[in-house]
Amino acid sequence: MKIAICQYDAEWEDKEANKKKIEDLLACCKCTAEIDWLIFSEMTLTGFTMDASLAELTDEDHAFFSGLAAENNMNVSYGGVEKGFNNFITLDRKGVRVNTYSKIHLYAFGGEDKHYTPGTKQEVFKLDGLRVMPAVCFDLRFPYLFWNMAKKADVYAVIAAWPMRRSEHWMTLLRARAVENQAYCIGVNRVGNEGKLEYSGNSMCYDPLGKTVLDCGTSEGIFIAEAPVDKALVSKTRERFPFIAERKDFPWQ
Repeated sequence: MKIAICQYDAEWEDKEANKKKIEDLLACCKCTAEIDWLIFSEMTLTGFTMDASLAELTDEDHAFFSGLAAENNMNVSYGGVEKGFNNFITLDRKGVRVNTYSKIHLYAFGGEDKHYTPGTKQEVFKLDGLRVMPAVCFDLRFPYLFWNMAKKADVYAVIAAWPMRRSEHWMTLLRARAVENQAYCIGVNRVGNEGKLEYSGNSMCYDPLGKTVLDCGTSEGIFIAEAPVDKALVSKTRERFPFIAERKDFPWQ
């Protein structure tokens, strides 16, 4: 599967401007036919706002992403708010929703817990034969979420609004999740400024050995991985060094 990341500078709380920007970025991408799965960052159309009513996704917002998927024959994942949950939504190539994950760990330090409702259920779903576990931003700091699904997932996908001041944490944690679970780990972040926060992007994809498959750097654009996400590499890595079987199960609390 060829993955692509849309790393862009979202206009603060302006859905229509952001739809136009996404359309323009896709129009400038000469290789859309190569893309099997296009992934956007957390709260794609608004930025990381605490205005839950404004961030709430409308039918028109969903139709926008469904159209992108169907028109380009690619799977699409995006972030947005539904009924007070900060969600990671995935559509198939026809624009039909195949999974919704609600962010479990809200960022209390930034007040997210005062405006949104935490999710309570982990998800794993199939996309073109790959088993995918979705996560959102702050979830990345909690390794047990990923450990719990190590035997069930080939790919971890994390969408985020992760500030530049902690970008080293972001890249380190993404690679760690890949290595410790012998799975691909994709991290999709935004660039630009949002109030006093600056975002450097650094969207990444690491393979099960922790090697870099895609590094989007700090620029805006749609970035396509040269090497496909390969389920066979996950199986081969786990067969050669089968340490996941040695892991002890334990409850969250």
